Amino acid sequence: MSRTRSPRRKPRARAAGPMERQAQAILAEASRTLERLQRRGASAVAAAAEAMLASVENGGTIFFCGNGGSAADAQHLSTELAGRYLIDRPPIPAVALTTNTSALTAIGNDYGFADTFARQLEGLGSPGDVLFAITTSGRSANVSRAVDVAQALGMVVIGLTGPAGARFAARCDIALITPAASTPHVQEGHIVMGHAVCELVERALFGQGRGGPAKRGTPSARTGVGTKARPRARRPAAAASRKRRT
Repeated sequence: MSRTRSPRRKPRARAAGPMERQAQAILAEASRTLERLQRRGASAVAAAAEAMLASVENGGTIFFCGNGGSAADAQHLSTELAGRYLIDRPPIPAVALTTNTSALTAIGNDYGFADTFARQLEGLGSPGDVLFAITTSGRSANVSRAVDVAQALGMVVIGLTGPAGARFAARCDIALITPAASTPHVQEGHIVMGHAVCELVERALFGQGRGGPAKRGTPSARTGVGTKARPRARRPAAAASRKRRT
């Protein structure tokens, strides 16, 4: 005699515990931040990508600087350009000013922490290059000093900050501002905008990625980007000699 199996009951949905509810709330707030960013930040992201394209197509370099989590973002984004983002293609010239520990500690020791990025940029930057200056608060002295040097060299400054950095943003040629009060959410917005800029630049130069071809210009045989010779800038006047610290 055959037996018919009764339908298996679906397991009851597990009630979310307190930790899961907190996680949901945190993720929901991050999602709301990104929704606001989409509405308010797309124009600035597009402008940043255009500025980077103009620089790279004329042989320029993209520099990045920041402290702490922003230093990690500087290294992350410069690598997306120098390495790859979505497609295999020639490298895009990009340098994070946060990676050379010997330079950072020597400059910090001999000149002061505020000069850690500016001193490097004085030696490396040229007219038409781009500086990505990242500071969630807008009050980082060494990032601010790097902006001074970049402007003296004739570079384009793209600032990444939050609402508290309004005065810093006003000094930049283009400001990418995450509309959030919380520092972690500001940083989340920065990496999303940074990724968007990298994708726009990569697609425009090399013609692949999401949304179909968008290739612009003719890559050079060596690097895939412009190699036009650019005039060197007159370097900013050196700071007055300081007593060497040991």
